Amino acid sequence: MLTVLPIRYVADVEASRDFYAGLGLTFRQEPGAAVWVRLAAGGGAVGIHAAAVSKGRRPGATELGFTTDEPLEEVAKRLERDGYPYELFEEDFGHSIRVTDPDGVVVQIQHIDPDTVRRSAAALAGDSV
Repeated sequence: MLTVLPIRYVADVEASRDFYAGLGLTFRQEPGAAVWVRLAAGGGAVGIHAAAVSKGRRPGATELGFTTDEPLEEVAKRLERDGYPYELFEEDFGHSIRVTDPDGVVVQIQHIDPDTVRRSAAALAGDSV
């Protein structure tokens, strides 16, 4: 089985480990933790999105994002507790939080709502729901 493992190159491994663990990823101590850590999620995927309807992203742009079934309010509470400012956004797929990691990279945590996705897809197709 192939597992998606994006690699983020960071200035401070410990600060980044703490940040991503705070988002809900699981850290397991391994040898070499000063230079490399692996944080696990329940699953992984690669999203492919049409740039033409992406609200400004160019073909070839890549973002680090996560989806969650956890209420975003719970994610927001952890971010507040740990001192990370964030923004909440209503999206064409549901809603998301955007937060900046210790290296200045914006990370998106999405909560996908199937009804919102259907309405957005219908609007793009010119249908009524």
